[in-house]
Amino acid sequence: MSNAAEPLLLHATCVALDGRAVLLTGPSGAGKSARGLQLMALGCDLVADDYTILTRIHGGLSASCPAAIRGLIEARGVGLLRAVPVESASVILAVALDQTETERLPQERSVTYLGTELPLLHNIGTSHFAAAILLYLKAGRRDR
Repeated sequence: MSNAAEPLLLHATCVALDGRAVLLTGPSGAGKSARGLQLMALGCDLVADDYTILTRIHGGLSASCPAAIRGLIEARGVGLLRAVPVESASVILAVALDQTETERLPQERSVTYLGTELPLLHNIGTSHFAAAILLYLKAGRRDR
């Protein structure tokens, strides 16, 4: 039996650090590109902005970019900026920017794409959120 599934085109921005990626999801205007730019300023690489292709590989998810928008990220009020993209990255985290976190130490949440479960964070709306996501990509979250 094949482990392959049809790729999923998701309305999301994706950035990666050392091959470990985060999906930033939410409707237009939720801040996906802005948060992606913040993470890139902290050292992440662009995988895809606005639309991300997810592919199930070896029980995990790989993210890549549609060819038409590869290497571009929108900076609202500035325009489309060029960035050197990574071809693909392993997705280890999803962030729902349209959901607000109300707990100081939230319970673990998850979201499932293509039959694969990912840890899910909600938007905390603070200036340190990008730094927290970056550290999650580097070292993960301590389980209680």
